[in-house]
Amino acid sequence: MENVTERVKAVVARQLKVSPEKVKDESDFVKDLGAESIQSLELVAAFEEEFNIELDEEAALQVKNVKDAVGFISKILEK
Repeated sequence: MENVTERVKAVVARQLKVSPEKVKDESDFVKDLGAESIQSLELVAAFEEEFNIELDEEAALQVKNVKDAVGFISKILEK
């Protein structure tokens, strides 16, 4: 799961234009990293591209922090 974690953090840093050091497991996309609603949609698309998966957009938008995103994506990758 470490590889997934690092890749998620890299995508988040790139999409939200924050330094990778700011992206922690407990980082909330909106409160801690300043994501706006359009950026949340862009994050979902970036995760899909990075991991070559398809996410249920509504479910994905319920994911609020890095740790939850890692778990959400990891479950999909296990299928």
